[in-house]
Amino acid sequence: MLKGQTALVTGASRGIGRACALALALAGADIAVIYAGRADAAADTVRECQALGVRARAWQCEVQDFKKAGETVSEAVTEFGNIGILVNNAGVTRDKLILRMGEEDYDAVMDINLKGAFNMTRHAAGYMVKKRFGRIINISSVSGLMGNAGQANYSAAKAGLIGLTKTVARELAPRSVTCNAVAPGFIETDMTKALGEDVRNAALEAVPLKRMGLPGDVAECVLFLARAPYITGEVIKVDGGLYI
Repeated sequence: MLKGQTALVTGASRGIGRACALALALAGADIAVIYAGRADAAADTVRECQALGVRARAWQCEVQDFKKAGETVSEAVTEFGNIGILVNNAGVTRDKLILRMGEEDYDAVMDINLKGAFNMTRHAAGYMVKKRFGRIINISSVSGLMGNAGQANYSAAKAGLIGLTKTVARELAPRSVTCNAVAPGFIETDMTKALGEDVRNAALEAVPLKRMGLPGDVAECVLFLARAPYITGEVIKVDGGLYI
């Protein structure tokens, strides 16, 4: 059980983030729901968490903004009294082949997917170190392990997130703070629903389990890592065997 702990989940208004928030709430953690633009969806996540008997509140935060990220973490600690779990899930895609990708496409994805995770980790880690307890869980991707055509920006950011994970794990381990990454494959989210039918069918052909994953599949792994005191610096794939 995670009763008495507070989990801060970025990108928690929908998809994988919402599933993670609900899984952690079901285990007893209070939830800080961090969202970028969907206030209505974030409010739904808050209500669903509260229905599970825990405290929950939403904060609007552009995670790529270092100052705003710090203010948000500070407000969450003031509200709940601590922060023991951080799930860096916020992310975007701007897929284009490298010869067509503009600088703004690259920068936007790197800023949110990688710099955003650094910002939240940088501000949350201090509280964890003082308490000598913490679980930092970064949502990477198999694209960061194997690359994916049309995703130079996304793959680079997710690969960078793995490097960040391993370094943070080494730095914070002496204070009993773990840092791990989860690398989802093709998961049923708004991002994958936007793919064309041909792309989805080709993706399914490449997955040995022959189905798309669900947000709950990723959330189960996040919950496992939130409870795991002796695992750090790991990257766990949740991909149906896509990258064996």
